[in-house]
Amino acid sequence: MDKLRNYDISFSGLKTGKHEFRFEIDKEFFQLFDTEQEFTNPKIAVYVLLDKHTTFLEFEIKVSGTVELVCDITNENFDHPIENEIKVLVKFGEEYDDSEEDVITIPTSDHAFNISQLIYENVALSIPMKKISPNVSEEDLAILDKFSPKDHEEEEHESDPRWDALKNLKNKN
Repeated sequence: MDKLRNYDISFSGLKTGKHEFRFEIDKEFFQLFDTEQEFTNPKIAVYVLLDKHTTFLEFEIKVSGTVELVCDITNENFDHPIENEIKVLVKFGEEYDDSEEDVITIPTSDHAFNISQLIYENVALSIPMKKISPNVSEEDLAILDKFSPKDHEEEEHESDPRWDALKNLKNKN
């Protein structure tokens, strides 16, 4: 957790208003988290805009850069651009609470806010579900689509007269 302190934003000494911070993150940042990554070789710039108010903090966190993904079709590595932005409101309360989607409550006694988890989530949300290399041709995608399983709409079955009689009983009541 010590390495994550590099991503603490100390707000107690800052004046009310807007403040900018910048971070460069790479694979070492993601190694601080005990999770498996879907990507390798990240080169990402993080821009943080803190708008400090007297009773709350507004964070705007933008990430942009590239990560290396493995194509789902060809299994080759390719660089994928990453760009995402999240906004979070940080308010003060009794204890830490991140149960709300865009609002985080921190203890009133805190003087800094760690944004490492927000950066991590921001990047993770930028990774596409389908990882398709830009080198895959339209012809290959057409062939793949041709042999992919299709969704079949359920055909309407003719109703069984025995069930219809029971349904009529239900409708009379």
